[in-house]
This record gives sequence, C-alpha cells and structure tokens, in this order.
Amino acid sequence: MNDLVAAVRAFVDDHVIPAEPALHRDLRAVLPDLRARAKAAGLWALGHPAELGGGGLPFADYVHVNEVQGRSEYGQLALGTHSLQDSLMLHRHGTPAVRDRYLAPLVAADIMPSFAMTEPGLSSSDPTQLRTTARLDGDEWVLSGRKWFVTGAREAAYTTVMCRTEPADTPAHGSFSIILVPAGTPGFRVVREIPVLGIDHGHYELAFDEVRVPADHLVGPRGGGFRVAQERLGPGRIFHAMRWLGQATRAYELMVARLLDRTAFGERLADKQLMQQHVFEAHAAITAARLLTLDAARVLDGGGAARVEIGVVKVVGARMLNDVVDRALQVFGAEGLSDDTPLGFMYRTARFARIYDGPDEVHIQSVAKALLKERS
Repeated sequence: MNDLVAAVRAFVDDHVIPAEPALHRDLRAVLPDLRARAKAAGLWALGHPAELGGGGLPFADYVHVNEVQGRSEYGQLALGTHSLQDSLMLHRHGTPAVRDRYLAPLVAADIMPSFAMTEPGLSSSDPTQLRTTARLDGDEWVLSGRKWFVTGAREAAYTTVMCRTEPADTPAHGSFSIILVPAGTPGFRVVREIPVLGIDHGHYELAFDEVRVPADHLVGPRGGGFRVAQERLGPGRIFHAMRWLGQATRAYELMVARLLDRTAFGERLADKQLMQQHVFEAHAAITAARLLTLDAARVLDGGGAARVEIGVVKVVGARMLNDVVDRALQVFGAEGLSDDTPLGFMYRTARFARIYDGPDEVHIQSVAKALLKERS
C-alpha cells in the first residue's frame, strides 16, 4: 500500500502539478494526455470497484491515496477518481438501462457526470426547501425548476437532479427523488457559468423547463432521494477532507522551504520565533485533522453511519486547510499574492471548502444536537 501511495504522489508531483498553469487555462486540452499517462502507469480509478474497471481499493486504503492526489486541485481528474461518487451511485441505484448506457464510459472518463441539488433563492443547506419538481406523465418524468453551483454541468453527459416528486402532504424526507437528465434533452439549459472568487471553476446555473426523460431514469426508489444523496455525500465529505490534507501538506512544504531559504535582517526566516510558530500551528492542525479523518473513515468502513465523525471532519478539515494555506501565504509575503506561486489559487479554493457540501454552521449544529441527544 505504501508503494502505491508513493507512486500516486510521484505522479501528481511530476506530471499534474507541473501542468497546473496549462490546466488553469484550458482543462480539456491537457487532461487527455495526463489521463493516458495515469492509465499506462496503472494508477487509474484506484478507488472504483474492480468489477467496474477500477483499481478495487478498499475504502480505508483509498483514503490514503486520496490525500496525496489531493496535492493538486486536478489530481482527481487526472487519475480518474473524480467520478467515484457518481459511479457508485449508478452502480447501486441506477436502472439497468441507465447503468448500461453510462457506467462503463463514466469509469473510463469517456464522459463526465454532474449532480444538481443547490438552488438559487433559498437556503439549500436545508434541502427540504428545494423547489425543483418532477411529475410522472405516462412513462416519462417531467422536470421543472432551477439549480446552480452544479459542477461540470457544461461538459457532463448527464446531470442527476434532486427534485420533489411526491404530494405536498408527504413527509419532507420522503418527498424527493433523484432523476438522471441526459445532456441535450429539450428544455435542459445551461444558463451561465458562475465564477467563484474570480475563478472560472466549472460551476453552472441550470434551467429545467418541462424537461421530459424516461421513467427508468429514476435513480434509486421514488421518494428515496435523501437516502441516496446521503449515501453519496457521506463518503464524499471524507474524500474532500483527505484531499484538503493533501493541499495543506503541499502548502506546508512550500512554507517550510521558504523559511529555510529566505533571509531577513541577517538571519534565516526559519530562525525567527514568529515564523516558527507558523510551522508549529500548521503541523499541529494537519496532524489533528488527519487523525480525525482517518477515524471517520474507520467508522464508515466498519459499517457505521459516522454522521458525527463526518460532520466534525468537514468543519475541522475545512478550517485546517484555510489556516495552513493562509500561514504559507503570509510567510511568502507579496510573492504569495501573485501567480508566481500556487498559493493564491489554493487560498481561494480553500475558502470554498467551508461552504460547499454544507456550510460549517449546519454541520456544527447537527453534530452538537447528536452529541447532546446521546446525553439526554
């Protein structure tokens, strides 16, 4: 296992990170070559089940791979693990027609997926408020509504959409379903790309205007959207946390190298106590977040729901990433604010982490309620 992790790290450091400037400019022009190299090196889709054409790594092993591939924002895309959540969702819950059409090309990265939950104009951290609807009309679902911050939707072969399908008197958590909408379906429209903190980062607003799809494009049971989505999002938050560790470790390494190399007022920055504090705090934050994340993975791998553990690592991991990258940027000074280092891009993407997949406040509240309930 250690050799595999080392091989993935070497691939990311030697191939993906040097390509980052080109990837920032034109993702599609650079990715095919990186993916071909990953496949040739036997590093493709390591976390996907073997029966789907992946590496078949157990979850507890894959989290270590996910950390080192997270050293680059593009590691997942280059190594074919970006589709893991969607592949598992279709494998477990897709109808035969959907699986036959999409699953193999999804794992091979011949197509891209997207997942639409968040909606404009409401607090989407409470998904029971979602307003996009679907009604069954004969042998077709008819979808109407809007979604936004949908990652990769413009290039995706399909978008899986969380929408209300049940009558108004149905309990909230049994009112929603997930329906797969193929790209190009009439009435399905990409409204705009949404720059995030100044980065064109592949997030889109979508419109569904009486979009008709076959009834067999339902993913999971009717009214079971929350269960399917939670099954998808829980492990995904651990994957996020491990990738954040990879990003933070890279920022830490850049910071340490800078401290050892740079001098000010006749001595190395590394010899100054305030700079040493940055090293201590960053190391402590990374180590603590890693242990919490591995513990959450252990509980989930053992069959537990791990809701408290996952909620904790979502908040702690996002805070850790923001803190470590901020410290590295401070050590670099003005140069860190420029594009001469990767820290400016990392700093902006780190800030996303405290909002997507649920803002900190929601996870803090849900974890605290669960912990208090244990004692009441």
